Amino acid sequence: MSVAVRASHAVVCDAQRPGGPGFVEMRDAAVLVVGGRIAAVAQGTAGDALAAGAAEVIDLGESLLMPGLIDLEGLVDIDHLLLDSWWSPEHEARLEWSAEYARSPREVLSPEDRSLLRRYGLVQLILHGITTAMPISTEIHGAWAETHDDLLDTARTASALGIRTFLGPSYRSGVHVAHADGSAGIHWDEARGEAAFADAVRFLDTVDALGDPLVTGVLVPCRIETVSDAILAETGRISAERGVLVRAHATQGLDSEIGVLARDGRGAPLDVLDRAGLLTDRLTLAHGVYLDVHPEVHGEDRGDLARLAAAGVSIAHCPLTNARYAFWLERLSQYLDAGVNIALGTDSFPPDLVRAIDTGVQLAKAQHGDLGRGLLAEYVEAATLGGARALHRPDLGRIAPGAAADLVAFALDDVRLGAVDDPIRTLVLAGTGRDARFSMVAGRVIMRDGAIPGVDLAELRREGQRIFERLRAAYPERDARAALLGSSEAELFPAVFPPSSSPSLPGPLPPASTPPLPPGRR
Repeated sequence: MSVAVRASHAVVCDAQRPGGPGFVEMRDAAVLVVGGRIAAVAQGTAGDALAAGAAEVIDLGESLLMPGLIDLEGLVDIDHLLLDSWWSPEHEARLEWSAEYARSPREVLSPEDRSLLRRYGLVQLILHGITTAMPISTEIHGAWAETHDDLLDTARTASALGIRTFLGPSYRSGVHVAHADGSAGIHWDEARGEAAFADAVRFLDTVDALGDPLVTGVLVPCRIETVSDAILAETGRISAERGVLVRAHATQGLDSEIGVLARDGRGAPLDVLDRAGLLTDRLTLAHGVYLDVHPEVHGEDRGDLARLAAAGVSIAHCPLTNARYAFWLERLSQYLDAGVNIALGTDSFPPDLVRAIDTGVQLAKAQHGDLGRGLLAEYVEAATLGGARALHRPDLGRIAPGAAADLVAFALDDVRLGAVDDPIRTLVLAGTGRDARFSMVAGRVIMRDGAIPGVDLAELRREGQRIFERLRAAYPERDARAALLGSSEAELFPAVFPPSSSPSLPGPLPPASTPPLPPGRR
């Protein structure tokens, strides 16, 4: 059956655009979908004629229709940000595993709750306009790393919801731990690492057997300083033999990664990846921040970017998460000028690529000291075309005849958005991913007006809150300094303002009375 999707504005890919193929804007656009693919694209009266011949018309009114967004660090978690993005360094280690806990870790959640947690995360991705995701979740609440069975459940859930996923269980040989004296290290367990990697390879076979076009198996080692050279080399071998994509977390930490690798005698992150045979066009490097151009590394170009570009490595840039954790990509323009493919990721809650783009654009302006260097077009391309390149899927990330019918539309008619000028600029400056009003994957409508077929959002919210509270309550048992300092949720996670102990407030303040400034801020 043919379906025409109509919107007041659309960003489409024109192979004959002056200056080379790329995005252009259409007004009063119509996209004809047949058999899960885009058959034709038109605007104005040609769009009217195209829609008139369709069996069904979905009219989205005053909306911005775009290629479905691609999130290569798609969070399928709950607590990642609320609990760990506001600690000062002296307290941060208290959220890591203690060395004692690492010797006998446990699963905090039951299999049923782990399944619900991932369903919660996948639903959030859809609600924020993500149509393709390479999910990520924290291992801190698990017994070691993700498992084959957990990811098989995720694959089935994602397929039922209709989102396109590139999936694999994470694996590691070690885990960052904290000691009671405040020092840090890595607890190694090679046997667990080998078992986790075997699970990951078995998952590739399982996905192949599923034959689901919405699910692709990938290899996703954890942070490379926690993965042995032997397992990284096996990752490279399997990737080469089977043509499997890999996402690796590297160049995202100074002492916690680069320092650890140096102290262990393993060398610089790119050298570690190169020795393992991983510096290829099948690799997506999550974050890619601490390269030689970064001022906290060398502050000059010594060849890292050219090395990545020559190998065809992609980077999953996560600007919103970077800002929240106080680190940044040293000028996206340098990466692009060097020929490095940039994709985007969310990596923290909410999984909102619109906010991520806005954060990246404003940072680029500040870094260049030039309002004209915000790189808005480049960021939008990274969220679509860049992700498609990283995934080796030229049929994704674009609205064009022959492409997969993966579409998302953002509302432009909400008064809170303000006046509409350029639709992309308006959305990024005044909107968020919550303005997504429509999503389609492979020709199937998976979200319309904030509703997802078969999902009770109110119940999911209640269950998500219950799981979050369980995860939060488990932190004190892992705190390395609990024996010295005591540990409780209230002490680990103090409120922004202290809780009131009074049943009611006293009478009104005297006229013109205001609370005094705290010491040091007068």
